[in-house]
Amino acid sequence: MFIALAPPDDAKEELARELRPALDAYPSLRWNRIEDWHITLAFLGELPVGAVPPLRAPLAALAAARPPLELGLSGAGHFDERVLWSGIDGDVEGLRRLAADVREVVRRCGIPFEDRPLNPHLTLARARRGDTGPVTGTAAALAGFTGRRWPTARLHLVASNIGRGPGPIRYRDLESWAFEGRRTSG
Repeated sequence: MFIALAPPDDAKEELARELRPALDAYPSLRWNRIEDWHITLAFLGELPVGAVPPLRAPLAALAAARPPLELGLSGAGHFDERVLWSGIDGDVEGLRRLAADVREVVRRCGIPFEDRPLNPHLTLARARRGDTGPVTGTAAALAGFTGRRWPTARLHLVASNIGRGPGPIRYRDLESWAFEGRRTSG
């Protein structure tokens, strides 16, 4: 389980067009499905069903009080030459504050999680051990990519089917809440 933001479909499609040559050239990579692309704010791991209800009201209140952030997908990189990602630009400081507030909600709900520093990114693909060329080459090819900016729409509480069969990981929203706060000028 995790709490995340999802880029709008047109922003994801813009990046997918840039990725098309790599998708065709490197079918051996384990590509994430475009509909599952997200920006993780807090990774919660495997949780019992009873852990979810206490999160709902405070996450809803947090989203309701926050204005949308202006973000964009930009560039690319990799972790350990095995995980290909797209970078995030725009209001990255606001994104860090949102992640800190989300993590504080999780703590107050008594849910233990690994509180790693936020490295804003969108994971695109993973390479099998020993097959790192496609990841590093694709990251280099996407280094100059700059997508359009978009407002974040919703905060998502997401579950995955990881470990439940040989197919790709699939995600599903358990719930999501609109960002309804007003931007302040100044």
